[in-house]
Amino acid sequence: MTDTTRRLAPKRIAQDIQALNSLEAIANYAPMRPEASHQTLQQTYQAMQQSQQDEVVMEATLKASRSRAREAEWAFHNAVLAMKQSVLAQFGPNSDEIQAIGYTKASKRRRSSRQKPPMMEDGDFR
Repeated sequence: MTDTTRRLAPKRIAQDIQALNSLEAIANYAPMRPEASHQTLQQTYQAMQQSQQDEVVMEATLKASRSRAREAEWAFHNAVLAMKQSVLAQFGPNSDEIQAIGYTKASKRRRSSRQKPPMMEDGDFR
Protein backbone atom coordinates (compact mmCIF):
# COMPACT_ATOMS: atom_id res chain seq x y z
CA MET A 1 0.00 0.00 0.00
CA THR A 2 1.32 3.45 -0.90
CA ASP A 3 1.71 6.04 1.85
CA THR A 4 -0.05 9.11 0.48
CA THR A 5 0.44 11.13 3.68
CA ARG A 6 4.02 12.04 2.75
CA ARG A 7 5.05 14.46 0.02
CA LEU A 8 6.46 13.19 -3.24
CA ALA A 9 10.08 13.97 -3.95
CA PRO A 10 10.60 16.83 -6.43
CA LYS A 11 12.57 14.43 -8.62
CA ARG A 12 9.55 12.11 -8.85
CA ILE A 13 7.22 14.99 -9.75
CA ALA A 14 9.66 16.17 -12.43
CA GLN A 15 9.67 12.65 -13.90
CA ASP A 16 5.86 12.62 -13.90
CA ILE A 17 5.74 16.00 -15.68
CA GLN A 18 8.21 14.75 -18.27
CA ALA A 19 6.06 11.65 -18.83
CA LEU A 20 2.98 13.85 -19.29
CA ASN A 21 4.81 16.06 -21.77
CA SER A 22 6.07 12.99 -23.63
CA LEU A 23 2.48 11.75 -23.97
CA GLU A 24 1.98 14.46 -26.62
CA ALA A 25 4.20 12.41 -28.93
CA ILE A 26 1.88 9.39 -28.75
CA ALA A 27 -0.72 9.92 -31.48
CA ASN A 28 -3.13 7.06 -30.87
CA TYR A 29 -3.22 7.05 -27.04
CA ALA A 30 -6.61 5.66 -25.92
CA PRO A 31 -6.62 4.61 -22.25
CA MET A 32 -9.20 2.23 -20.82
CA ARG A 33 -9.15 3.96 -17.43
CA PRO A 34 -10.81 7.39 -17.28
CA GLU A 35 -8.28 8.76 -14.76
CA ALA A 36 -5.55 8.10 -17.33
CA SER A 37 -7.17 10.16 -20.09
CA HIS A 38 -5.24 13.07 -21.54
CA GLN A 39 -7.89 15.54 -20.38
CA THR A 40 -7.87 14.19 -16.79
CA LEU A 41 -4.07 14.24 -16.74
CA GLN A 42 -4.04 17.88 -17.86
CA GLN A 43 -6.66 18.80 -15.23
CA THR A 44 -4.79 17.07 -12.40
CA TYR A 45 -1.52 18.67 -13.55
CA GLN A 46 -3.09 22.14 -13.53
CA ALA A 47 -4.68 21.45 -10.13
CA MET A 48 -1.27 20.40 -8.78
CA GLN A 49 0.38 23.54 -10.15
CA GLN A 50 -2.33 25.76 -8.65
CA SER A 51 -2.05 24.00 -5.28
CA GLN A 52 1.72 24.38 -5.27
CA GLN A 53 1.38 28.06 -6.13
CA ASP A 54 -1.21 28.50 -3.35
CA GLU A 55 1.18 26.75 -0.95
CA VAL A 56 4.01 29.14 -1.79
CA VAL A 57 1.74 32.15 -1.24
CA MET A 58 0.45 30.71 2.04
CA GLU A 59 4.00 29.97 3.25
CA ALA A 60 5.02 33.55 2.50
CA THR A 61 1.92 34.80 4.31
CA LEU A 62 2.66 32.53 7.28
CA LYS A 63 6.27 33.73 7.47
CA ALA A 64 5.13 37.35 7.38
CA SER A 65 2.48 36.67 10.06
CA ARG A 66 5.04 34.92 12.28
CA SER A 67 7.42 37.83 11.87
CA ARG A 68 4.72 40.37 12.78
CA ALA A 69 3.68 38.27 15.80
CA ARG A 70 7.31 37.99 16.97
CA GLU A 71 7.81 41.74 16.62
CA ALA A 72 4.56 42.42 18.50
CA GLU A 73 5.57 40.02 21.30
CA TRP A 74 8.93 41.77 21.70
CA ALA A 75 7.32 45.22 21.62
CA PHE A 76 4.88 44.14 24.35
CA HIS A 77 7.65 42.55 26.43
CA ASN A 78 9.85 45.65 26.19
CA ALA A 79 6.88 47.86 27.16
CA VAL A 80 6.23 45.69 30.23
CA LEU A 81 9.91 45.89 31.21
CA ALA A 82 9.77 49.68 30.91
CA MET A 83 6.63 49.72 33.07
CA LYS A 84 8.32 47.58 35.72
CA GLN A 85 11.34 49.89 35.77
CA SER A 86 9.02 52.90 36.09
CA VAL A 87 7.14 51.33 39.00
CA LEU A 88 10.45 50.48 40.70
CA ALA A 89 11.73 54.04 40.20
CA GLN A 90 8.48 55.65 41.33
CA PHE A 91 7.57 53.51 44.34
CA GLY A 92 10.89 51.98 45.44
CA PRO A 93 12.19 48.43 45.86
CA ASN A 94 10.27 47.72 49.07
CA SER A 95 6.77 48.81 48.00
CA ASP A 96 3.52 46.94 47.66
CA GLU A 97 3.34 48.16 44.05
CA ILE A 98 6.56 46.29 43.23
CA GLN A 99 5.04 43.14 44.69
CA ALA A 100 1.84 43.70 42.69
CA ILE A 101 3.68 43.57 39.36
CA GLY A 102 5.49 40.35 40.19
CA TYR A 103 8.71 41.48 41.81
CA THR A 104 9.75 40.51 45.33
CA LYS A 105 10.01 43.24 47.91
CA ALA A 106 13.55 43.98 49.00
CA SER A 107 12.64 43.22 52.61
CA LYS A 108 11.23 39.81 51.65
CA ARG A 109 14.25 38.70 49.64
CA ARG A 110 16.17 35.90 51.17
CA ARG A 111 19.68 36.88 52.04
CA SER A 112 22.38 34.59 50.78
CA SER A 113 24.46 33.01 53.47
CA ARG A 114 27.67 31.11 53.33
CA GLN A 115 27.26 27.48 54.07
CA LYS A 116 29.44 25.93 56.73
CA PRO A 117 31.60 23.06 55.58
CA PRO A 118 30.38 19.66 56.79
CA MET A 119 31.81 18.46 60.08
CA MET A 120 33.70 15.22 60.40
CA GLU A 121 32.86 12.64 63.06
CA ASP A 122 35.51 13.89 65.49
CA GLY A 123 34.09 17.44 65.38
CA ASP A 124 36.68 18.88 62.99
CA PHE A 125 35.75 20.70 59.83
CA ARG A 126 36.94 19.34 56.52
